[in-house]
Amino acid sequence: MSKVCDICGKHPVAGRSISHSHRVSIRKFKPNIQKVAVVRDGKKAKLNVCTRCLKKGNLVRG
Repeated sequence: MSKVCDICGKHPVAGRSISHSHRVSIRKFKPNIQKVAVVRDGKKAKLNVCTRCLKKGNLVRG
């Protein structure tokens, strides 16, 4: 499953985990993507949508 939001384009980004002793390791921040049935252009479709877009109401579920 794709980790990219079909509405806003949010995708995984790289970052760093820093421990208490200041050892650094590379990590990924992944968005919370859900597969949702929506109505788009009068037709039903399943899209990968981040939870922020779901809460904002940027789409019509159906």
